[in-house]
Amino acid sequence: MSGDDRATLDFYANEAEIYAGRTRELGAARLRRFAELVPAGGKVLELGCGGGQDSEALLALGLDVSPTDGSPELAAQAEKRLGRPVSVLLFENLAVDAAFDGVWANACLLHVPRPALPGILARVHRALRPGGAFYASFKAGEAEGRDRFGRYYNYPDADWLRSAYGSGRWRSLDITEETGGGYDREPTRWLHATAIKLS
Repeated sequence: MSGDDRATLDFYANEAEIYAGRTRELGAARLRRFAELVPAGGKVLELGCGGGQDSEALLALGLDVSPTDGSPELAAQAEKRLGRPVSVLLFENLAVDAAFDGVWANACLLHVPRPALPGILARVHRALRPGGAFYASFKAGEAEGRDRFGRYYNYPDADWLRSAYGSGRWRSLDITEETGGGYDREPTRWLHATAIKLS
């Protein structure tokens, strides 16, 4: 999570226990497809792990997962679920080179301010090993804004998002759109982006 938006971080601090107790809304099939892109037992970084539901599922698929979240309160909830340390990490502080076979970022990079997102995506790219897989999801839209809880969203469309990922970095970048929901129980257009780093 970006450190610039106190309202968004405050929401997750205040709602951490409730948020962490939710059932995972993302289908298991998407997690399995991601896992198939990563070597068996491969190292995966999860950004914005929330209550740890996806890390738990990825661990069950045999991956070596490093869960992180920008909210200390959510990280503590994830530690309870996972029984392992969860690092508090703001996206702009990700600073490793070729350390992971995969990066999983479900419904978290959507909080990064639009001007900062290309730089954050470049940090993710740098953290991946050649051929590494990167999944992220975003609430689709036309302009940045806030939801009824005051959380900031970058609300990209597919073309804007593709531009933010940058050219010459990825062997492939697949962006699909689906309708779903979220914490606010509102019908939501979701963009699912799966990228493979150039070898």
